[in-house]
Amino acid sequence: MPVLPPKNRIWNVLKSKVSLAPMAGVTDYVLRSMIRQYCKNCLITTEMISSEFLAQNRNQTDILMLDNSHHPIAYQICGHKPYMMQDAARRLSEVADIIDINMGCPVRKVVCGHDGSALMREPELAYDIVQAVKEGTTLPVSVKFRLGFTASEMNYVEFGQKMQEAGAEFITIHARTRSQMYSGKADWTKIKDLKNSVDVPVFANGDINSVENAIECIEQSSADGVAIGRGVLGDPTLISRIDHYFNTGEILPAPSLKDKLEIMKNHLAQEVEIKGERVAVKFFRKFYPYYISGVQNASKYRGVLVKEDNYKTLQEYFEQIERELV
Repeated sequence: MPVLPPKNRIWNVLKSKVSLAPMAGVTDYVLRSMIRQYCKNCLITTEMISSEFLAQNRNQTDILMLDNSHHPIAYQICGHKPYMMQDAARRLSEVADIIDINMGCPVRKVVCGHDGSALMREPELAYDIVQAVKEGTTLPVSVKFRLGFTASEMNYVEFGQKMQEAGAEFITIHARTRSQMYSGKADWTKIKDLKNSVDVPVFANGDINSVENAIECIEQSSADGVAIGRGVLGDPTLISRIDHYFNTGEILPAPSLKDKLEIMKNHLAQEVEIKGERVAVKFFRKFYPYYISGVQNASKYRGVLVKEDNYKTLQEYFEQIERELV
């Protein structure tokens, strides 16, 4: 089990050794609510929020949607202009418990805009951004980044030290480089070098999709906790089961296929309620492969589900899938 570092104020917010990692277009209000339903204490994180978007859409409230049960919650911001990042932090401090800065997103359009992982190539600018955000909020500030931009530019130890020096109180590190995107295998062993070089809590991220993976990750990385991203796709109970293990040493079983189908139906129903049928049905297509993985004829159903626009018809397909489980 992870050994907690000496108490500092971040542990007044981090009440669990597990967190929900931010995922653009995935960790929306509904998924965050579902994670909280299963795990009462984990840190949950919003989708990445562009500081420039916030500056240009001051009346936009959807992205700030919050339920009181969501606390503790980190709002993640991205950008490369310190004054805009400071303004975003100031605004989001009204709803957040932590302001998290994205310096790890590998997506081309983000990197080409000098945001996300691109900042690992500009540590001085990254330092200025953290300091600016610190000046814009009284909340704890965290940073999420990767091992480096490429295999030959693995500067994560020095980068982490610099982020701590700038005022970051918590680090989440995805154990891949930007050039790897999400390919290959996350190298959890490298995280130990960072953990041994900073005094702030470090959560490991990447390829953690089971309780057993989380245990192995902690053993290899010596991290203080784990951040779960894609592992919750199709299984929103995963974080709660990892949290349960860290607290009790007991490994709870993963949900059955029948359980996953029930969770899927509930997930889509909540999306429809929040977003409306037309938007929700299209938005939800990305989740089907994960929820129905393991179902007989899953590829056939997936091909049908992702093309269907009618919510009632989708429900009929769900019933058909359930009958095949019997």
